[in-house]
Amino acid sequence: MVRYAEPGAVEWGESGGGPLIAVPETVLPFWTGADGEETDSDYDRACEVDGHVGLLPVGDSTALVLGDEPASTAYLPDHGTFVRWCAADSEEEVLAGVPTALDTADWQPEVSWHVPGPVLLFDAAWPGSASARADRVRIALDPGRYAVRAAEVRPGPETWLGLVQLRRLAGR
Repeated sequence: MVRYAEPGAVEWGESGGGPLIAVPETVLPFWTGADGEETDSDYDRACEVDGHVGLLPVGDSTALVLGDEPASTAYLPDHGTFVRWCAADSEEEVLAGVPTALDTADWQPEVSWHVPGPVLLFDAAWPGSASARADRVRIALDPGRYAVRAAEVRPGPETWLGLVQLRRLAGR
């Protein structure tokens, strides 16, 4: 796992250049990454996502694609937000900019994502069965439906973040 700060810092997921994907653990074996036998691999489908987020069917569930930038990404459970490190001099700068970024974000339209439980965030090129060898981050989400929205924010002159916020929808 890549770390940009002292031990105990946030865990960051990395990509080799393509999108990151959050796949529910229950359907991990169904994600084939770049190894598909079909004309278009799962990785190809993830690369076709236009914009900051998209949803792709995987087994009997759905994975969340974090598109646009192959930026280092961490999940901050206190904010229910994936933070994407697009530009900053340090992890401290990134994390310090999050509250301002959340307050000033110009959010894109929401999508609805049903999550059966915990998800793993990793490079979409990896097959789910081999994701243990990749930089991956486990995110302990409760089962249910979430509203997902994304934004790019510049909370400081040298700091640029991507945000993907999850909000649990009640009663669903």
